[in-house]
Amino acid sequence: MERVQIAGPSLLRTAEPPVDGVEGHRVVGLRRVGKRIAIGLDNDLWLVLHLMIAGRLHWGEKPKRPDGRRTLAAFQFEAGCLTLTEAGTRKRASLHVIAGEAGLNALDPGGIDVMKASPQEFARVLQSENHTLKRALTDPGLFSGIGNAYSDEILHRAKMSPVTMTSRLSAEEIAQLHEAVKDSLLDWTQRLRAEAAGKFPEKVTAFREGMAAHGRYGKPCPVCGAKIQRIRYADRETNYCAKCQTGGKLLADRGLSRLLKEDWPRTLEEMEERKVQITSQRA
Repeated sequence: MERVQIAGPSLLRTAEPPVDGVEGHRVVGLRRVGKRIAIGLDNDLWLVLHLMIAGRLHWGEKPKRPDGRRTLAAFQFEAGCLTLTEAGTRKRASLHVIAGEAGLNALDPGGIDVMKASPQEFARVLQSENHTLKRALTDPGLFSGIGNAYSDEILHRAKMSPVTMTSRLSAEEIAQLHEAVKDSLLDWTQRLRAEAAGKFPEKVTAFREGMAAHGRYGKPCPVCGAKIQRIRYADRETNYCAKCQTGGKLLADRGLSRLLKEDWPRTLEEMEERKVQITSQRA
């Protein structure tokens, strides 16, 4: 690591140790801490990056100076330059400079690694708190690094509703969900590695061709052909197939269902009937 340049005013979240303490030291480790990327130096310092939604890492052979608008940081190595960019006006990506394992562990939200967890450990953590499946899978304190996009894919593969409460699951359903978690994450790990083909991965996005549910609102489910539905809360969107996952029942979008009240369709059939009625009324 020859030089570190920080231009994003909100990017660096720590003052001690100073960020220039990593300069002149060699990278000896890379690690995932929840959804953070940790870069370990030979002086026991760690650069810990959280890209949030819009952050991206890029690799180039030539040095690049960050402008503070889109390019927030540049890490110059002997072999090239790693830059961190973040699109949009809401700059939420973060960089921590951490000393030692204890400091690194303090940033870990504590969720288990589902790829290493036994069926018994997975079941214990899943039902340690009573949440919807969507919330449980995306809680970093329960499960490490799954996130919004892949929780949709996992639940579609498991054929489970995102609003099912964890306390109501049978042992068989928990085992089914555990297998869906492992199969989905392994499948997408292999796909993305093949897509990168050994090069630095530039096409990083939460919406990918080949996904079954996430980001596919209004498009046909690859299993049954029914249109993918969605529910929204705050800045998050949950995509699901009503036919495959909820027995044909439409889940209530918190905003629209409150607005429409009794007019909110309960099933896919009702929704299609109302579309026909609206079309005929307009005609």
